[in-house]
Amino acid sequence: MMRSLYSGVSGLKTHQTRMDVIGNNIANVNTVAFKSSSVTFSDIMYQTTSGASAATETTGGVNAKQIGLGVTSGSTKVTITSTGSAQSTGDALDIKLSDSNSTNFFIVNNGSQNLFTRAGSFYLDGNGNLAMTSTGYLVQGWQTNDTQTAIVKDTVSPLRIMQPANLTSAPEATTFATASGVIDKNDTNITSSSGYVMSLSFFDNLGYAYTAKFSVKGYDTSDADKDGNNSYTVKLTGIYDADNNNVLQTYINQYVAQYRSDNVGTTLTDEELSDLALANVFGAAGGSEATEYTVSASYKYNAGVYSTSDGLKSYDASLGVTNFVTDPAGATTITVDGQTYTEYGLVLTNPADATDTEFVSLQKLYGLTSAQAASVYAQLGTTGNSANVSIAGDSLRVISTAVNYELLFNTSNGTFSSINGDNTVNINVNVLGDQFTAPINADFTKVLNYDNGGASTLGMDRGNVDSSSLGAGKKLGALTGISIQQNGEIYGSYDNGNTVLLGQIAVAQFTNASGLESLGNNCYTTTLNSGDFDGIGVDVTADGGSMNTGQLEMSNVDLSTEFTDMITTQRGFQANSRIITVSDTMLEELTNLKR
Repeated sequence: MMRSLYSGVSGLKTHQTRMDVIGNNIANVNTVAFKSSSVTFSDIMYQTTSGASAATETTGGVNAKQIGLGVTSGSTKVTITSTGSAQSTGDALDIKLSDSNSTNFFIVNNGSQNLFTRAGSFYLDGNGNLAMTSTGYLVQGWQTNDTQTAIVKDTVSPLRIMQPANLTSAPEATTFATASGVIDKNDTNITSSSGYVMSLSFFDNLGYAYTAKFSVKGYDTSDADKDGNNSYTVKLTGIYDADNNNVLQTYINQYVAQYRSDNVGTTLTDEELSDLALANVFGAAGGSEATEYTVSASYKYNAGVYSTSDGLKSYDASLGVTNFVTDPAGATTITVDGQTYTEYGLVLTNPADATDTEFVSLQKLYGLTSAQAASVYAQLGTTGNSANVSIAGDSLRVISTAVNYELLFNTSNGTFSSINGDNTVNINVNVLGDQFTAPINADFTKVLNYDNGGASTLGMDRGNVDSSSLGAGKKLGALTGISIQQNGEIYGSYDNGNTVLLGQIAVAQFTNASGLESLGNNCYTTTLNSGDFDGIGVDVTADGGSMNTGQLEMSNVDLSTEFTDMITTQRGFQANSRIITVSDTMLEELTNLKR
């Protein structure tokens, strides 16, 4: 009877242990990534009152007589290979491990050792490290190479995502540009003296922004040129920084000064040297451009200007038909009938009366500046019958030397033909300073020459004609967000459009994950029966697993199972208590024999 008492006691203790485990399971029904446990019973050693005897020729053998001494907890098994359901959180730093056997674990460090967890609720701490929200333990993973283009799978270390080096993304210089849109020959901007303005915004190697401005003009807006193409010119007029400083003009000035310093006594003029400097950046020196000037309002109603084979002609109500004659000396002062004029101009002479002459200022007639008038005056030559100057109606058209490229179109369909005999031209910004690493290759193949109601839509954008992001260049980027891929790779997104690899979350795998020892706080450590961690870890996709962001793994506790086990545990405890009470009653009967 004493044995039965102690058997009952062992039964009570063992069922109490089981109840403790069940209680812990139910208490953690909503704990992130909690793994439920179960208790396995085993019987205790037996007392042998009589050993077994062997059979003889005449009698059979006798089994041993044994009396069990109760029950004990054989093992407490964690159902670690059973995955909990997914809980959607929407937080990009909440990660659920998805694998077939739940044998992958995040690696975290408590400051002294690596621990392992399935709870993927993370945040970025004050130092920019990826850490557990519940404990602050630092998540471990692999770092990138120096260029942040590949992962170096070495000993795991803390993933410091928000370190200073990751807060910005390096700028990139613009290396490609694409011109597109329509050039309409009837656009008044195309035929004006300043031309149609086209601009390009771009970046240097340091991320500073610049704007290049181009002037697009037509050679002849009514007829095709000798190549059978409509012809226009593209001229670079300035490159401006963010403070509106013309860095192109600065380069030209420096070029002219340096050339004169290196070539003392040169006969080249400043204008010729400026053209050489400009040609280094964009355009062919010695090119040509068409400029049209319109008779100002004050002359519009009393002067009809036109061209004949005899030269430039003008009809004026007071003078009749006259010839335009220029001063042979080309000076800025002209004497006509004893009177000196200090502006560039034209002398009108009536053939019927050679003494009837008049001087007309180019500045007044066409509203030109002194520099523009000087240019036109030089093109007229000494006879006034220059092939580079023509008059049609109220317009004076001047073809002059320039630094530009010729842009040609097919007259049959208005499609692009060539620019400078090619599809692309270089804007050699690299000569402007060390902050420019390479030329910008400008592609003009998308430009068209159509009737668009007198409105041109020509423009130029950064990027390659096949990919707007290729060679577009970028400013210095500020980190705006991070994302975690299914393989654990962490990428940073920047406001300049860059996406940069910042690291990768590694995982640990164990042959016997159930052998891990729970330390609380959803963390485990290795034991002699779990297998060791090699310090490096593996890629979560190595066994087909993945990391799903915006989700957490829920507890795998099954309440229906736990309540069923609770009932059987309660009944088992109750039955074992009866062993003690019955044994006590029997002992009481025994003591009553003494009466």
